[in-house]
Amino acid sequence: MIDATSAVIYSGKDKAETKMKAYGHKLAEVGKINNNILCLSADLTSQTEADIFRSAHPERFLSMGMAEQNMIGVSAGLARAGEIPFAHSFACFITRRCFDQIAMSVAYPRLNVKLVAMMPGISSPGGASHQAIDDLAMMRATPNMNIIDLGEATEVEQAVSLAVETDGPVYLRLRRGLLPVLFDKTKFRLELKQSYLLRRGNDVGIITSGLMTERALQAAAILEENGISTSVLHIPSIKPLDDEGILHLASECKLLLTLDNHSIIGGLGSAVAEVVSESRIKVPFHRIGLRDVYGKAASNAYLYRYFEFDPDQIASVAAQRLEGDRVVEFKTGWDVNQAGDKETGWGEDWKDK
Repeated sequence: MIDATSAVIYSGKDKAETKMKAYGHKLAEVGKINNNILCLSADLTSQTEADIFRSAHPERFLSMGMAEQNMIGVSAGLARAGEIPFAHSFACFITRRCFDQIAMSVAYPRLNVKLVAMMPGISSPGGASHQAIDDLAMMRATPNMNIIDLGEATEVEQAVSLAVETDGPVYLRLRRGLLPVLFDKTKFRLELKQSYLLRRGNDVGIITSGLMTERALQAAAILEENGISTSVLHIPSIKPLDDEGILHLASECKLLLTLDNHSIIGGLGSAVAEVVSESRIKVPFHRIGLRDVYGKAASNAYLYRYFEFDPDQIASVAAQRLEGDRVVEFKTGWDVNQAGDKETGWGEDWKDK
């Protein structure tokens, strides 16, 4: 576990700074340095920011059409030839449609393929068909797979270089378009098998990853204002996992809470539960995520509220669990329209920005 409290530039109050298309620009930039990087797209080129690489390095861009399974097979062949293929699609398509190809053609031979999965969890308002609520479960169950769940611009940019430097399959999970900037890039360094302590407290310990980390900081700010000290442990590296960091936090707090933009089955919450249950640490534990249900087609603002992912709802659950499941009334100051759903990366207006 790395103490990253000094690297956090977002207090959890008001709105965080934002950055547009951090992934796409960084991939094109790294592509200038490494000629072995190839970019593949399955009919979602501009929708996955792969068009930026295509414009910069057209000779190393491959459009595979609406054929994700073939894209994975081609990527495996390119990796065997010494190239570093980055294969792009929405998270739901690159995992559900291609699981056999990923398992047998990429992970089993441990080939150097990078799987870029956009629009994870309920970040897509496109309904159950477009919401990847089970991708972490599938990738966690796949041997040789490295998994990085990203929700912030600084770590997204660093993840591209980390993926290139990592020998073997890497699953990058992130939202396209506009992302918050939570970390100072001069102080934050993304690593595999590492967790990051963003806030320190001894009442509630929130373990989070990806897009839920911004909400964890917001929930922690609400809890702190109500006299509940809160730690936030950010874990972008879902696999390999920093077991020691999880156990350290679990041993220091009175309640452990996990946040998943995913089903509670097989995601970060499950991973943390496995680590804690195999230790001798006893701590009240609760998972927040989709509770064995499919998503819905609606705006981001509606979906986060419906599935109780908003910071005031997270804080309320934490306070209630901390008090032995008694209903706790406290002032949140949270505006349900604060997060909104503008420029989330789903609509078309973000493409030209």
